[in-house]
Amino acid sequence: MEHGFTLLITKLILNNKNYLATALYQEKRLLEISLEYQDSQSILGNIYVGRVRDVVKNLNAAFIEIAPGVRCYFDLEDLKNPLYVKKVNSPHMVQGDEVVVQVIREKSKGKPPRVGTKLNFSGKYLVLTSENESLSFSRKLDAETKKRLKKTLKLEEKSEFGIIVRTNAAHAAVEEIEREYERLKQEYLNLKKTACYRTAFSCLKREMPDYLHVLQDMREEQMDVIITDEREIYEQVQMYLQQFPRQECTLKYYEDAILPLRKLYSLEMGIEKALHERVWLKSGGYLVIQPTEALTVIDVNSGKSIAKKKVQEHYLKINLEAAEEILHQIRLRNLSGIIIVDFINMESQENNELLLKTLRAYARTDRIPIQILGMTKLNLVEITRKKVKKPLLELINEKNP
Repeated sequence: MEHGFTLLITKLILNNKNYLATALYQEKRLLEISLEYQDSQSILGNIYVGRVRDVVKNLNAAFIEIAPGVRCYFDLEDLKNPLYVKKVNSPHMVQGDEVVVQVIREKSKGKPPRVGTKLNFSGKYLVLTSENESLSFSRKLDAETKKRLKKTLKLEEKSEFGIIVRTNAAHAAVEEIEREYERLKQEYLNLKKTACYRTAFSCLKREMPDYLHVLQDMREEQMDVIITDEREIYEQVQMYLQQFPRQECTLKYYEDAILPLRKLYSLEMGIEKALHERVWLKSGGYLVIQPTEALTVIDVNSGKSIAKKKVQEHYLKINLEAAEEILHQIRLRNLSGIIIVDFINMESQENNELLLKTLRAYARTDRIPIQILGMTKLNLVEITRKKVKKPLLELINEKNP
């Protein structure tokens, strides 16, 4: 195997709560872990007919109910061309309006879920998005690939939706991409047509399980093995893979009753390590990762690593090692929002630029948008990562999921 990527899907119990775990490994190293509650379904990505309960002018926001008692935050600045099911006689969004919304962020740290009126329909190669009219491309696609796809893809111009070409489209056949386009277009048009006949709180579209999302987001050439010990999940993944005959990966059903799948891959131990504040580096240095209410702070320390000569070169070596581990820990722990990193101070501007370049290279491997913004005058590196799901620590410690 060139990459050695394995996707593990299994059930486990943590803090007396039942989860379905989707874990991505590379050569037995845990890269990413997603936990879904078995006793309650996630609403992230679902599309509802919501009812506007309050409009708060000083926040420039509205609170939209998607189910009795389930209020979600909506930023009025994002209001462009909403799909109303029922509209009060007013040019603005007001209390009592019924509108189609999609959940774009889970409830987290006491904040309600967030919804948007821009609807996204994701496929493996494309994303169809309402309130948009353009054809755009993933930032991870190089200029030459973008030019080739723009020339070869025959996607009709539509004023009612836009298309984003995903990274996976780079190596896909044009016929596959255009077939997916037709499917996404029909899904959107059917939802738009039927929404006007649905009542408030109706769920118009339920998002696919997270383990299928991971499969959808992974590049085809990366995925090597998918392994699960759940028969129903095995069959669902098998059906999903049949849609993509070019996907060269092996699907396995694990049946060893003596050694559970989660033990074979030391899954609980991997999760436990991902919750530790301190992370040791091979050089002897270490990271201290401290989430706060407003942001996450990461401190890089030289620790047991000692250099008697060429101190600056030694610091650069530790910082570059820390850069790779920091991006790994951000992805593994699902840290998001503002992240501030205090690397070991280096005198050379050239070394600082190399550090930022290294961080940006590792950031491109994350399937969630992440930006390396730069270095402050105090030599603190600023990072932001899109908030989508709860951080791993918050998810596991949550009392009432």
